[in-house]
Amino acid sequence: MVASTSDPQVNMVLENIETMVASEGGTLEFVNLGETSLHVKYLPGINEECPECVPTRDNVEMFMTMSLKLHAPQITEVTVEEGPPNA
Repeated sequence: MVASTSDPQVNMVLENIETMVASEGGTLEFVNLGETSLHVKYLPGINEECPECVPTRDNVEMFMTMSLKLHAPQITEVTVEEGPPNA
């Protein structure tokens, strides 16, 4: 489960996106929340039977940006970094 932020609306968006990427074996990690920005790290999953089913970093950023516009419009900058989770 992705770490919680101080904003329940941002948490809801993170949880929804995390559920989407986890269905294909991916992970989402909260990095930082600013007044108007959100930074997360995304590690794509692997689906050998349907590689195109695994969301790309750009897809995750687009889904997150669109969801935040609806649920947490104060967040206007989204950064999705692709890479392994921090230990």
